[in-house]
Amino acid sequence: QVQLVESGGGLVQPGGSLRLSCVASETISGIYAMGWYRRAPGKQRELVAIIIVGGSTNYADSVVGRFTISRDNAGNTVYLQMNNLKPEDTAVYYCSFKRSGPDYWGQGTQVTVSS
Repeated sequence: QVQLVESGGGLVQPGGSLRLSCVASETISGIYAMGWYRRAPGKQRELVAIIIVGGSTNYADSVVGRFTISRDNAGNTVYLQMNNLKPEDTAVYYCSFKRSGPDYWGQGTQVTVSS
């Protein structure tokens, strides 16, 4: 069974940076997009950034100019570079690979922004 494994979360001070990675345990066919989502305490899960296989990207308004999503050429890994982090970015971050069938989801990685 395909697994997505996230890494790179942790505790960082406001203004700091983190880079999240999400690696698939095997090559998945039919993927048309990869995304990062987050769920903050007491809030619903929200889309943070998404990258289409063709390369186009889209970001939540709250992270534009601070976060960058990218992927490797093999299509097995997606990254989220997060700069100028703010306390309101604190959440569990999940990656997702989108396909015509059920999406694949990672287990989540905690990002905490605090001084």
